[in-house]
Amino acid sequence: MIQRIQTIYLLVVVLVSGALPFWLPLWTDQEANWVYAQDELMILGGFGVVSILALIAIFLFKNRKNQFVVNRLNMIFNLFLLGFFVYRSLTLSGETNVSEKGIGMLLPIVSIVFLVLANKAIKKDEDLVKSVDRLR
Repeated sequence: MIQRIQTIYLLVVVLVSGALPFWLPLWTDQEANWVYAQDELMILGGFGVVSILALIAIFLFKNRKNQFVVNRLNMIFNLFLLGFFVYRSLTLSGETNVSEKGIGMLLPIVSIVFLVLANKAIKKDEDLVKSVDRLR
């Protein structure tokens, strides 16, 4: 059933990772220009992988165990993306001047939160199915 709450959570992850990086800035460069996800190929690829994995997980609703595993893999990709952002923010050049970090660097954290909520809902569904099977 695709009309479950984890589908809503996964759609939020698709929107957060697939659309928001194009509008929310990540950081400023040395010339005080905002850097977006489409300016860095590796970051764009990372956000693309995260949104595609969330979209794949939506359509794995018939196999909850695989959906759970794909969400865990998606969390790992988000952690790598977050780690890259932390590394990039710590090594930004021009730290003697005031450099700005954008709100776009927090998008992997939002994705991880919604992936955890989706996994909790998937686990709850799996436990419900197991309890019904036990009563037969």
